Amino acid sequence: LSITTTQTARLVISFLLALPIGWEQEVEERTAGLRTFPLVSLGSCGLMLVAHTIGNGSADVSSRILQGLVTGIGFVGGGAILKSDKSVRGTATAASIWNMAVVGTAMAFGLYGIAGVLVIIDFISLRALLPFKQNLDRR
Repeated sequence: LSITTTQTARLVISFLLALPIGWEQEVEERTAGLRTFPLVSLGSCGLMLVAHTIGNGSADVSSRILQGLVTGIGFVGGGAILKSDKSVRGTATAASIWNMAVVGTAMAFGLYGIAGVLVIIDFISLRALLPFKQNLDRR
């Protein structure tokens, strides 16, 4: 078992960054919440750290694994979308799941600023734009 302090910190931070999004979704009683979002971020970070390690930093190896991650997370996000007779729900949840995968990936490569900005904008989109969305839905 060989893990560096930097790798450990990136994994922990990726988990922590996703907590506000998971909490917000849990409060709103969405299909995914406090456990799902941090795990998506953590798993994405872990996968990309493994890719970077086994590929000895090769951009080609990381790129191939990232392509698989994007596809896999799209499948997970698709599971959060619920269609009923005349409505579709969960698209923002699905988009946030995908975004948390990007947060985890950014953390794996030490792109802390990108990860932080993604979380902030995601949170604002879910929380601050919710009243506008509800108002539109009432119309």
